[in-house]
Amino acid sequence: MVEDVAEAVPVRVAGENPEQGDAGSPRQVSWRGQGVAFAPLDIDDAELIHAWRADPVAAHEIGMWPRTLSAVRERIERDRDENDRDDFLVLLPDGTPIGHIALFDQDLVDGTAEILLMLDPDHRGRGHGVDAVDALVDLAFGELPMHRVQAITHSTNTAALDVLAKAGFVQEGVRRSACLHRGRRYDVAVLALLRDEWQALTRPRSWDVPAAGH
Repeated sequence: MVEDVAEAVPVRVAGENPEQGDAGSPRQVSWRGQGVAFAPLDIDDAELIHAWRADPVAAHEIGMWPRTLSAVRERIERDRDENDRDDFLVLLPDGTPIGHIALFDQDLVDGTAEILLMLDPDHRGRGHGVDAVDALVDLAFGELPMHRVQAITHSTNTAALDVLAKAGFVQEGVRRSACLHRGRRYDVAVLALLRDEWQALTRPRSWDVPAAGH
């Protein structure tokens, strides 16, 4: 549980013009990385998640079909009560929400967990994915007793594989024909970052990043 870095920032709707008035309701930032911040995912974020999941590229790469808004809201509410996962809204420094990231299937005995990342289509390809993954693994290894953090994606999802490689993840193998999507079978790549590999990274850690206004 991280409390000492919490701060309030205004959240803007993606694509909103900040000169148009109200910047939105302040959100409590619970974790900060290089170029991004995390705020705990709230039920009111369901519309954002619903829109991002409806993007055809995301739907294809994630390998799931869009759900109704009410189903997304119910899922967020249900996940909030799970003790083995933490879900965050990814924010830019100005408070713009650009994605959803999660550390789930947390096993504190074995020290293992898995990550999920979904970015707003308008903010892909700008390095935000790497910043978000870096921040999440810093949380997993720096504040939680994780030893291994895993990521799984289609073996053809080159954008995700590139993000994970830049964040230090190593591809361990391929689960052949493990996913059925739109009538086709897909191989699934399994990647992971171990604690000693994270410790060997030379980049600044999340707690080395100055908070906004400092």
